Amino acid sequence: MNNAYNLRDVYFKYSDKWILEDISFDIKNGEILGIIGPNGSGKTTLLKLLSRILTPGRGDITVKGIDIAKYNHMDFARSVAVVPQESSFLFPFTVAEAVLMGRSPYLKGRLFENYHDAEVSAEAMKWMDIYDLKDRPVTDISGGERQRTIIARALAQEPDILILDEPTTSLDIGHQTGIYNLLTRLNSERGLTIVLSSHDLNLAAQYCNKLILMNKGKIYDAGTPFEVITEGNIRDVYGCEVIVDENPVTKTPRVTLIPGETPMNLCLTKEYQNTYTTKAHI
Repeated sequence: MNNAYNLRDVYFKYSDKWILEDISFDIKNGEILGIIGPNGSGKTTLLKLLSRILTPGRGDITVKGIDIAKYNHMDFARSVAVVPQESSFLFPFTVAEAVLMGRSPYLKGRLFENYHDAEVSAEAMKWMDIYDLKDRPVTDISGGERQRTIIARALAQEPDILILDEPTTSLDIGHQTGIYNLLTRLNSERGLTIVLSSHDLNLAAQYCNKLILMNKGKIYDAGTPFEVITEGNIRDVYGCEVIVDENPVTKTPRVTLIPGETPMNLCLTKEYQNTYTTKAHI
């Protein structure tokens, strides 16, 4: 059986500068792959290549054994659904209407959705535990509920692969774990392949079975959470000191930050620090 994705020697650049270099890895069907790394390391750019939003300047990407460039828009949308980092609704659609938009790859010339489309959308809302909100405007629900709505819209596409760019950004810890728990269920019960980026190393370690650590546009390390999330890797890539041990409940790596000097602190000159301290006392 073909892998969900295969990437070989992929490069990408904006203008004359390579943003991603020498990217090669496979994503197996049914994996939960987490892409981690500091700001500017290339995580979002990599997800945009996987989503066909961007085209590689060099190298090959295949999806389920087929060159990603050979998919037409509708066929790709039936295989891969994307939840971007920032999503907004300009109009007060109801939750049900917003989720139903995910059925657009299946309209095949029809102007309106049919009964089957409504059934699939309803099932997606039930999966994301928002069915009771179906008649509420998306502008009147909480951030966590809105994120569940966006994921439900992606599920309505009936994809084999779900790509999410920092799916829990700006959500509180309760909504964060709720989203990740639902993604885990989708993976285990529906066999959905999930690819996501995250800044939260502990969540990534707990919920992903494979991690890719990005740094300066390249893959710094890849493997299981225990292989990738190490004190040395975090020191080298993030420039901070941490303790990595085992979470006694989940048996996954646990990262604890050690307060002290970091690259950001070192960038503050003594003069700037004195100025800042003086202003703080005014």
